[in-house]
Amino acid sequence: MRRVRSIIFSMESGPTAAASQRRVLPGAERPTTATDPILDAVRRFYDDHHEGIERARHARRYFYGYLERVLRVRVPPGVRILDIGCGSGHLLRALDPSQGVGIDISGKAISAARAASGMRLLFLEGDGSDPAVLARAGGPFDVITLVNVVTHLGDVQATFAALQPLCHAGTRLLIYSYSRLWQPLLRLAEWLGLKYHQPPEAWLPPEEIRSMLGLEDFEVVRSDAQVLFPAGVPLLAEAVNRFVGHLPGFEALSLMYGIIARPAPHRFPKREREPPVSVVIPCRNEEGHISDLVKRLPRLAPGSEFLFVEGNSKDDTEGAIHRAIEAHPELPLRFLKQRGRGKGDAVRLGFAEAKGEVVLILDSDMGVAPEDVPKFVDALARGKGDVVNGSRLVYPMEGQAMRFLNLLANKSFALLFSWLLGQQVRDTLCGTKALYREDYQRIADNRSYFGDFDPFGDFDLLFGAARQNLRIVDVAVRYHARQYGETNISRFRHGLLLLHMSLFAARKLKFI
Repeated sequence: MRRVRSIIFSMESGPTAAASQRRVLPGAERPTTATDPILDAVRRFYDDHHEGIERARHARRYFYGYLERVLRVRVPPGVRILDIGCGSGHLLRALDPSQGVGIDISGKAISAARAASGMRLLFLEGDGSDPAVLARAGGPFDVITLVNVVTHLGDVQATFAALQPLCHAGTRLLIYSYSRLWQPLLRLAEWLGLKYHQPPEAWLPPEEIRSMLGLEDFEVVRSDAQVLFPAGVPLLAEAVNRFVGHLPGFEALSLMYGIIARPAPHRFPKREREPPVSVVIPCRNEEGHISDLVKRLPRLAPGSEFLFVEGNSKDDTEGAIHRAIEAHPELPLRFLKQRGRGKGDAVRLGFAEAKGEVVLILDSDMGVAPEDVPKFVDALARGKGDVVNGSRLVYPMEGQAMRFLNLLANKSFALLFSWLLGQQVRDTLCGTKALYREDYQRIADNRSYFGDFDPFGDFDLLFGAARQNLRIVDVAVRYHARQYGETNISRFRHGLLLLHMSLFAARKLKFI
């Protein structure tokens, strides 16, 4: 066995599971992979070099520790995890699952994983794309990880196909692999004897992975890029990897790319086509809007409701709401009295009291027309996204609905948030958002990661959705000028607050 030198290029991926090159057809048994030359080469490599790989992992503990830290942010604790190519189980243990299963082709790696983990986790030896092996794993799983694995898979697309039966509608597939940009450097390290010569491998670019995911009915939720400087040089490595490496332009130079995907909605039985909706309407100093708003409320599915949440108004908004409820007994209207302050507090109160399957925010100034509510519900019910966000920046706006500085700030924050969240969001400041109540509950249950930092309520949802790897989709709406009173938003004071919140989120989601 070649001695592994303790330098940056001695990094090895964890022992991997290799897929058979033959794709399984519906109704057909997968042929045995015992004589597959690629599979055998991968198995021999990781069995023969197991001890050396473990020593290299210890020598490169900064790199692996940093990657584990990133994945602990991407994967909330206490979920069911399947780790394909688990090696000796280091990552699976670090993610602290409620149920954890690891699969690897290397018998030595699996033995080491079992010895280190005891009975807490299940480790299986075998081909991680073989349906027979996967059937022993159980499932379904909330998260399936393939970290430093796809370069050694014989058929990546067939692997994705084999994983579908272990998914439920909310499963997230996390794929992290080496960037092709680094291939010449790593090949040079092998030639110089600074790194093991790898078995046959395919350096698939992320666009190829996305294509294969699409062919097997997975949808990409977000993209990621990590580790610009893999050597564990004190202070320098943290500064470069946490901050410089995530700046626009530098991310493309990262050693690792990541793709987070979800099963396509049509893979699972559809939820109700018209689910019951709880529309939460925060109200403060909106007396003159209430009567017209109630008249324009759309008809929604049976069991739906409209929750008016009022607090700290200087006019008679509360009285206007009560009069509207009395005048329209045929409508499912409810009144909630806010004890705290701010729209965020009102939104959280309304969502906590909501009874509908879907929860939706509608601003009471009717900047987004009440008649647009069904568009949000329809997009959600058809599985187009997990969080449906209004976008007011597509169509021409009515009158002075949004002044120039506000428009400029909205576009700037849209660019900032798209970078922060790893997925496109065109209008972060639109108050109308919809999601399933069960997904909101997941966000609320993990709110401690961010804390109660959001006085508006919108960003708690966006940042929480990113933490839970929920797919955010925009719905274009026309933006209308308010007809009564003045906006509760202060352009400069709240703009600075939004910037502060963005920097806070960057530290929790990007600069980790």
